[in-house]
Amino acid sequence: MPRNSKGKPAPPIDKARVLETLAARPGATKRDLARLLGLKGSDRIALKRLLKELEGEGLLEGNRKRGYKQPGALPEVAVLEISGQDPDGELLARPQRWESNEDPPQIVVVSEEAIGVGERILARLSKTADGFEARVIKRLGASAHHVLGVVRVSGQGVRLAPIDRKTRTEFSVDPRDRNGAENNELVLAEPIAGRASGFPRARIVERIGSMDAPKAVSLIAIHAHGIPTDFPKEVLDEAAQAPAADPRGRTDLRAIPLVTIDPEDARDHDDAVWAGPDPENKGGHICLVAIADVAHYVTPGSALDREAYKRGNSVYFPDRVVPMLPEKLSADLCSLMDGVDRPCLAVRMVFDANGKKRHHEFLRGVMRSAASLTYAQAQSVFDGKPDAALSSTARETLAALWKAYGALVKAREARDPLDLDLPERRIAFGADGKIASIAFKERLESMRLIEEFMVLANVAAAETLEKARTPLIYRVHEEPSKEKLFAFSDYLRTIGVNFAKGQVMKPGVFNRILQNVKAGPHEKVMNDVVLRTQAQAIYAPENVGHFGLNLAKYAHYTSPIRRYADLIVHRALVRALKLGDGGLTERETARLGEIAEHISMTERRAMAAERDSTDRYVAAFMADRVGARFDARITGVTRFGLFVRLAETGGEGLLPARALGTEYFRHDERRHAMIGDRTGTVYGLGDIVAVRLAEAAPLTGGLRFELAEAAEPRRTKPAATRVRKRR
Repeated sequence: MPRNSKGKPAPPIDKARVLETLAARPGATKRDLARLLGLKGSDRIALKRLLKELEGEGLLEGNRKRGYKQPGALPEVAVLEISGQDPDGELLARPQRWESNEDPPQIVVVSEEAIGVGERILARLSKTADGFEARVIKRLGASAHHVLGVVRVSGQGVRLAPIDRKTRTEFSVDPRDRNGAENNELVLAEPIAGRASGFPRARIVERIGSMDAPKAVSLIAIHAHGIPTDFPKEVLDEAAQAPAADPRGRTDLRAIPLVTIDPEDARDHDDAVWAGPDPENKGGHICLVAIADVAHYVTPGSALDREAYKRGNSVYFPDRVVPMLPEKLSADLCSLMDGVDRPCLAVRMVFDANGKKRHHEFLRGVMRSAASLTYAQAQSVFDGKPDAALSSTARETLAALWKAYGALVKAREARDPLDLDLPERRIAFGADGKIASIAFKERLESMRLIEEFMVLANVAAAETLEKARTPLIYRVHEEPSKEKLFAFSDYLRTIGVNFAKGQVMKPGVFNRILQNVKAGPHEKVMNDVVLRTQAQAIYAPENVGHFGLNLAKYAHYTSPIRRYADLIVHRALVRALKLGDGGLTERETARLGEIAEHISMTERRAMAAERDSTDRYVAAFMADRVGARFDARITGVTRFGLFVRLAETGGEGLLPARALGTEYFRHDERRHAMIGDRTGTVYGLGDIVAVRLAEAAPLTGGLRFELAEAAEPRRTKPAATRVRKRR
């Protein structure tokens, strides 16, 4: 008789005991089962027979090496794929491997991180009354087993067209795997084994929305990048019950005519400014920057705080905003609307006549905006042509702000921060939700004024927290790497501009180069080249300075409605200066590195989603202009072709190497050029070429061009040393 591990006789081996053991230890191998059941000798042979019978009866799945489990059972640790959200905003997942014909059990993922649909995680599972709860052990990245695409129904059947421009093939969808999806509907699908009519197969697992909807393009970007959209009920409930701020104990700023100055389409107003002469400082100015006191409403550990951290920041699309905070806060309680009392965290700064700061102090106050102004209205006052609708109070405040700005400009010019000209595009929509126009935004001096006030307020926040020895999250921007500087130097040499590689790098070095090429053929592309040479700004608890702004210390403080980083800085100021409740906690202080890494990720994710959305809108706008001729500037050179940008819309696309002519073209990486082997024809960075739009794909955001006519290209002597040829 077999004996167990304690030497006592083991019960007879039967199917019930095998299934009972596997229920407690799913994933156990044949060797594990023999040990757990106390089997030896001939009883192991009996176990093998029982396992085969159980498999044949459909009561067991797996094999002796990978382990066995009952159908529908889940191991303690498993790889999961995020499949969506429930009505309360909780993340839902399904096992990456699920071989049962039954639907998988519901799995709710417990995580403070922002994890997107289609992403894979390694998680520890525990049984609950409704299914399973998963706690993340490790994020494994995007799943290769999900495809975001649009359903195409025709006489040939159902196809899925992927939105990723790198995926060149469509998928075939069997009617049984359609999940009710209609033609032109955006869906999430998973590839499955086999082919149909020559196409790989896919199964639709989630229906997202119709591509005919006015906001479908941004919907693609939202789902492709896993951006959370719906707020859980508990978050909305907290926002609805947010307590009013008690003005007692706060500095009363309501008599000061602060004003907000924002774009015409601003959805919120989280910063207000005021300036006036300093009677104790001849020619000097007192400047006040008041920011919505979001820390009063969003307290550490609350549902609002957890959701704000998860999102990291608001995401701005041409046709919508995905906010970090619910509308009750972002567009109401935390928005500095004119004529309404609002709690704020303000900094009072004093500057001399040359814009040098003499001192500053932070105040937790209550304010009442005197006017909500647009950049255009402010500019009209600065230009001496004030809008007749503006009150005398608003005009007086704007006049004082302009005088103060004149002094601040002197200090900014002495600091010499990086000065890039990178125009932004504005996409306007008609009443039908379709694109009416795409144009570049006008760059007004009123915008620069607000930027300068915000930069100086951010510097003051970093200085105050460092002086108080309070941990914080900095906004850091390292100087360019040596590798990027070498590549930059090589490019400059090809256009006759000297650049010493070993010099001490300051933003002013780049500014002088930009100034030297101004009004020349290289002006437009040089701004792009300088931008590509820079490092990416990130958030970090350790300070390395901000190269682009040429500042030793810098922290984001001025936009807590839309950036979690600023909320952390507000809490740090409240704690350091003992300004009341809602200060930074010890738990947050210990997690600053983790928080900084997370919000740097959410910022990159937002930038990518915003860029993708704009590309798709531009492609949609250009779709009815296929075949039209344009002048385009070469903005990138690769071995497979040229990237060109249209002056009219800023639309960027590929001019393939095969479209450059009948001769072979080789890629000269050092010169950023394609060079014809026979004629020496050169297509280089910054050159203008006449192109014809060959294809516009709104689904992927791709534009493809071909040469419109035989160009009058630059010539060069054929290279003595051949490089691998490309067509």
